Amino acid sequence: MSHDTTYPGLHADSHGITQLGRIVLDAQVFGLISEDEDCAGWDLGRMQALMQRVEQQWDAIGGLPSRLPPELAARHARLYDAAIARARQRGWSAELGDDD
Repeated sequence: MSHDTTYPGLHADSHGITQLGRIVLDAQVFGLISEDEDCAGWDLGRMQALMQRVEQQWDAIGGLPSRLPPELAARHARLYDAAIARARQRGWSAELGDDD
């Protein structure tokens, strides 16, 4: 994503499990954005600001999903399970790199 482009959004991302896709998912997990916000049309600066907020949330719990409070752990599992299912329908494989 260059400085003059925008993020296509989680649902239009190549398969949704890219680095930016995970930022959107994590922001949804932490309640930084609503679950129906997929960040379509967001510019790089806005995505970087969101990434910093997400990183602060992860840093507060040592970066481990296992340390999420029960409500957030359940949301994390639900959102990621759905994203992985969508990605697999689009041909994503866990064995491939993020950008494959």
